[in-house]
Amino acid sequence: MKKINYPLVLEKSRKDLAPNESDPYIDVDGFREYDMRWIYPDQINLFGFQILGIILSDFFIKKSYNKIILGHDFRSYSSAIKNAIANGFIDGGIDVYDIGLCTTPMAYFAQAQNDGFGVVMITASHNENGWTGLKIGYKFPQTLLSDEIEDIKKNTYKKINTDRKYGQYIELNNILDEYVEYFKKQKKFTRKIRAVIACGNGTASIVAPKILKNLGIEIIELHCELDHNFPNYNPNPEDMSMLNDLSKTVLENSADIGLAFDGDCDRCGVVDNEGAIIFADKIGLLIARNLSNQFKRKKFVIDIKSTNLFKIDPILKQNDATIDYWKTGHSYMKKYCLDNNAIAGFEKSGHYFFNEPLGSIYDDGILSSYFILKLLEENKNCSLSSIKNELKKTWVTPTINAYCRDKVKYAVVDRMKIYLDEILKNNQKISGMKIRELIIINGVRFELDDMTWGLIRASSNKPEIVIVVESFKSSKLMHNIKDFILDWLSNQPEIGKISNNNKNNIDI
Repeated sequence: MKKINYPLVLEKSRKDLAPNESDPYIDVDGFREYDMRWIYPDQINLFGFQILGIILSDFFIKKSYNKIILGHDFRSYSSAIKNAIANGFIDGGIDVYDIGLCTTPMAYFAQAQNDGFGVVMITASHNENGWTGLKIGYKFPQTLLSDEIEDIKKNTYKKINTDRKYGQYIELNNILDEYVEYFKKQKKFTRKIRAVIACGNGTASIVAPKILKNLGIEIIELHCELDHNFPNYNPNPEDMSMLNDLSKTVLENSADIGLAFDGDCDRCGVVDNEGAIIFADKIGLLIARNLSNQFKRKKFVIDIKSTNLFKIDPILKQNDATIDYWKTGHSYMKKYCLDNNAIAGFEKSGHYFFNEPLGSIYDDGILSSYFILKLLEENKNCSLSSIKNELKKTWVTPTINAYCRDKVKYAVVDRMKIYLDEILKNNQKISGMKIRELIIINGVRFELDDMTWGLIRASSNKPEIVIVVESFKSSKLMHNIKDFILDWLSNQPEIGKISNNNKNNIDI
């Protein structure tokens, strides 16, 4: 046993502090809805991570967990952060099982293989280089929710002064091999499929090409070399830079499909054989149609950013499928799918969740790609473009992001709710149509007479407001609704730069 006497954590960095200073700082804004994200070292230093390891030790021990899986993504500073937080866990009495460089699904997989373990993954997922963060779970496969993050935040800035027993440090070096072997149990593809695999030089590079080759896919690698400078673009399958590069490479190689994985490989984006980008909610609908033939009268969960086509799809109706909309966010979606026994869940961002017997509910970009490729396997005479064309045509924007500080972004969205509610109450029209419904489970989504809709919500992991629009009528209407939202936002003093995705509207 030993006595720990650490200084109080600063909520903000002082300008004179260096990253390795003896005063710990952890920016309070980094505690987000269901995980943690900071710009390193501006918003958190290594000593801050060590203290956070002690705070999280208390959290895990109160939940009756004294062992954790610890992994990290491929950023230049992630290994140093891993070492700092591991020291904190050991000081806090937690046994650390270090799996080293890994994807987030590999960390979840390791947790599943070791019953009674918590999991901590050092990653900022798709956030740009310079960001870091933590994804945390204890009761497999659930990850933390907002009330638990809030408790951890409150405890972070209290004085630590307790007697503790040291934890142990153990290296687990076999998780990558076990994870690759796990996918070998899946049925190999018999159709010859040529796929471009884009990893954006991120952590997916260590597993995605290898696993898909093992499954019988002919692979064309695109930026699948690890490079923590991310010299081409940020690995984000919602970002048009990555998708446009993937589209170009698919066409150059006459590929059947293009698959894009994000920085920690828990999401997957898709380009068809004609180079057309198919957003993940519509790919999710195609998968749901397939699954509903096998699993009749089952529930599917989709996030609030997803297409309205789920509501009217004839195959889902024929198979008595139930469709629930829920909050965007992997923790929210996982819990909702588990609590409501949904067979699968889909987010527009590319997070997919497959329940037993298809998966273990946690979001895994490679497992998602397997079910995407099965669309081709089970329709041997069809191209992906022809399968996609079975869906009713709608016109949809990419996800548009407007900068807004964390402290005020929710208030801005609340003002938009009030504004839209006034339009609804006064029977006013937006682009010639009345609002028929406001959905406020996550931000505000207004639906018009013809099922066209617009969404405004606060991002869960960045200082941004997120905008999505889908029109069932025309590209012009989509642009009109998008401009209606952006015009209102541009008059709000808290709004800053709007993402370049705003310039890349796609009709699919």
